[in-house]
Amino acid sequence: MTYSGVVRAGGPADVHELTDLMISKVSVGPMDNNSYLLRCRATGEQLLIDAASEPGTLLRLIGEDSITAVVTTHRHADHWQALAEVVAATGARTWAGAYDAEGIPVPTDRPLQDGDVVRVGRVELTARRLVGHTPGSIALIFDDPHGHPHVFTGDCLFPGGVGNTRKDPEAFASLLHDVETKLFDALPDETWIYPGHGKDTTLGAERPHLQEWRARGW
Repeated sequence: MTYSGVVRAGGPADVHELTDLMISKVSVGPMDNNSYLLRCRATGEQLLIDAASEPGTLLRLIGEDSITAVVTTHRHADHWQALAEVVAATGARTWAGAYDAEGIPVPTDRPLQDGDVVRVGRVELTARRLVGHTPGSIALIFDDPHGHPHVFTGDCLFPGGVGNTRKDPEAFASLLHDVETKLFDALPDETWIYPGHGKDTTLGAERPHLQEWRARGW
C-alpha cells in the first residue's frame, strides 16, 4: 500500500516502509497529535517519537516487541501525556532536548544536544535543536542511504509554516532561522517532513514560501 501520511484520531496507523526503517504514524486525541513508531528492519528494535496521548493506542501500536526508548520532541504537554504510562509498561529510556527536559514531568534519561546521534537498531538519526516554539525543541533527521532524508519536526515545521511562536517576533525569527539553516539549507527538496500534528509535507513543497512566512511574521 502507498503511504499517504493521512491519519485521524481513532483510526489506523499509516506505515511508511523504507529499506532500513519502518515508520508507523498514528494520530491520538484530543488534539490530533501524531506519534511515530520507528522500527529497524535489520534488528527489530523500536523507538517511539512523542508519547502524546492514548497510552492504550500507543502500546497496541508498539506490540509485543516493545521499545527501547521514547523521544519527546518538546516540552508542551500535548506531546507527553502518555509518556509515564508508556515508560512504565515498556521500561523504555526517555530522551528529549536538553533545554526542554526540565519542562517534561517524566525524568529524561538522555538530554539531547544539537547534533547528537539517536540510534534505533542499526539506524541512526541526528538530533537538531530548533529554538523558538520552545527553547529546546528537537527535530530528528534520518538521512536514508537508499533514498532521501526523512525528518520528524515536532511542532517546529508544518505544511504552510513554522510552529506557533505566540506572536513573539524574536521567537519567530529564531525558529525561522533554525529551520532555514538546519533543514532547508542542509537538505534536498525531496526530504520528507513528519510533523507533530496533521499531514506530512516535503521541503520542496514548502521552500517557495519561506519569504512569505518571513513577511507575515508567523
